[in-house]
Amino acid sequence: MSPGELVRALRRRWYVLVVAVALAAVGAHQVLRPSPTYLSSAIVVLKPPVTGSQPNQLANLQPPLAAVSYAAVQQLESAAGAAELSAAGVDGTYRLIPRNSGTSVTPRYLIPSLQVQAEQADPMAADETVRAIIEVYTKHLTDAQTQQGIPASARMSVTVLVPPTAVAQNGTKSRGLAGTALLAAVAGVVAALWTDQVLTRRGRRRRRGADAGPDRPAGDRVPAAAASR
Repeated sequence: MSPGELVRALRRRWYVLVVAVALAAVGAHQVLRPSPTYLSSAIVVLKPPVTGSQPNQLANLQPPLAAVSYAAVQQLESAAGAAELSAAGVDGTYRLIPRNSGTSVTPRYLIPSLQVQAEQADPMAADETVRAIIEVYTKHLTDAQTQQGIPASARMSVTVLVPPTAVAQNGTKSRGLAGTALLAAVAGVVAALWTDQVLTRRGRRRRRGADAGPDRPAGDRVPAAAASR
C-alpha cells in the first residue's frame, strides 16, 4: 500500500480514528489520575543462636544461614507456599528478595537477610501483608528446626531489621502518556485499515451481484419446444 492509498483509507474510515482518540483520552485520564498504590517493604535477618564465644549474633552471620533462609524462600515461592500465604491472608503482588553479595546470574547468598515487599491500594493493608509474610517465613524456619529436634537454646531466630513501611508509588506520567498515545495511534491505524479492507470487499461483492442481475423466476421461462413453433 502506497502512502497515498494509506491516507485515503484513513480519510474514508475517519470515524475509527475518532474512536481510537476517545479511548486514548480515557487511558490518558487514568495515567494522569491513577489509582493509588502503596509499596511496603521490610528487611528480616536469620541469626544464629547466642554462644559464649560469639555473644553478638549479627557478627556471626554465616553462609549456611543464608542457604537455610533461601530454602525457606523457595518453599514460599512454590505452589504450596503460595496457597499457604493465601490462607494466611496474603493477596495482591508481593516479592521475597534474598539480599546477597552475588549477582542475579551467579548468586552467592552469603548474607542471611531477606527483603519482603507487598503492593496494596491501602498503606495499612500493605504493611499487614508484609507482616503476614514474615510470620509464615518465621513459621517455616521454626517448624524445620522443630522437626530436627533442635533445642530452643541452639535455634536460629528471625529478627526484623527494618519494619514494614508503606510508600506511595508514583510512576512517570510522561512515559505513561507517551505509551498511551503510541498505542492509540498504532491501534487506530490498524483498525481503520482493517475496517476499510473489510468494507471494500463487501462493496465489491455487492457490485458484482448487481452487475450479474437477478435470476429470472422459473415460471417466466419459455420452453424451447414452444419457442420453436
